[in-house]
Amino acid sequence: MTHTTPEWRPLWSFRLILVCLAAVSVSLPMAWISLAKVLLFTAGLAYLIAGHFKSRRDPAFTKLWTPGIVLLILIAFALSLFWTVVDLEFALLAFVKHGKLMEILLLLSLIRTTREAHMGIMAFAAGQIFLLVSSWLLATSVPIPWVTDPIGKNVVFSTYLDQSIIFATAAAVFWHLRSDKLWPRWLGGLLAGAALINTLLLLEGRSGYLVALAVLSLAAMWAMPKRWRLTTLVATPIIVVFGLYAGSSQVQERLHKVWRESQNYTSQGENVSSSGWRLNAWHRSLQAMLDEPWTGHGVGSWTPAVKRHEGASAIKTFGAGDSSNPHQEYLLWGVELGFGGTLLLLALMVSVMRDAQRFSPSVKQATISVMAAMAVACVFNSALYDDLLGDFFCITLGLLMALGLRGDASQAGLTMSAPSQKPTEGST
Repeated sequence: MTHTTPEWRPLWSFRLILVCLAAVSVSLPMAWISLAKVLLFTAGLAYLIAGHFKSRRDPAFTKLWTPGIVLLILIAFALSLFWTVVDLEFALLAFVKHGKLMEILLLLSLIRTTREAHMGIMAFAAGQIFLLVSSWLLATSVPIPWVTDPIGKNVVFSTYLDQSIIFATAAAVFWHLRSDKLWPRWLGGLLAGAALINTLLLLEGRSGYLVALAVLSLAAMWAMPKRWRLTTLVATPIIVVFGLYAGSSQVQERLHKVWRESQNYTSQGENVSSSGWRLNAWHRSLQAMLDEPWTGHGVGSWTPAVKRHEGASAIKTFGAGDSSNPHQEYLLWGVELGFGGTLLLLALMVSVMRDAQRFSPSVKQATISVMAAMAVACVFNSALYDDLLGDFFCITLGLLMALGLRGDASQAGLTMSAPSQKPTEGST
């Protein structure tokens, strides 16, 4: 047994560095996310292939539904390469963007112990705290050297849309993991409150408002006795919306803007505004889905499929190339894979929530909250297809599911075994 220690120690250190880099990268500029993604895929896949040949088994990993659903999704997108209406080069690029779902599986495989999962979550939290403090410093007009050309008001590295969704989702992680011995309860509450206030009052992302309402409603529901949970889930968003509308002129202006833009599209067909463009893109997406309801148009084919229905104004509306998207993940998958694609996306969400039921209460609530945030974000954005938001959701879910899985596995006595190790009679 002593000869195995030098062999495993470097792998353990490398895996942990890889996990922590991926965890913190989603709080940094896009270049860091891209670097972490390349390392995670190349080194992570190499580690898994080497583990396969060495017959390293992971009994706990087989207990989840999500890995199988992710692999099924990737197979479906890969098969659609045979009938996609776009050129192969662009189709492969789109497939790679969908392929970031593998980040969930890679993190589940690379994180082997509860301690490693804790360190990954702590790296994620450290990055989010850095991002949050930076945004608050910008809000108080304090100059910070790493933000020399801000993209928007109080925005650090991305856009107000991405940052508002990220902060609202991170608030749920900070709040629910207070009782998991990762950080003090008061600190989790403080960080969750700061992230939500930043989303609702300092940023302008309307999608972020809805994600914040979703995580707030779930947190309020779980805080109540079971007989009051359904009522709380329904009442919380109504109370919060009325409170924000009455107390914030920015919220009033943003809601009025959505109403005006939606009315203009309905009555006049105006699609130059943000809401009008989305409504028009969604309408064209449904038409394209009806063209190929069973197989879809193939991976990467959304833009040419909807341009066919847009007519003479197609280039003006959706651009000259094929790189546009409907700002709606469910319809994007529906156009590319048919109605079955939308069902696959829903199956992914259901599988994550089903797997979360086996985790400890705090990790289960955090995982379901992040899943709900992603589900809401996907209604108004191509949240998984987008590079920054997609990586954020996949890595966050991967870390949380690994935390739940490894905690459960250690309690059940399920650990990875090397090929030379055989259980003795009566062992667990």
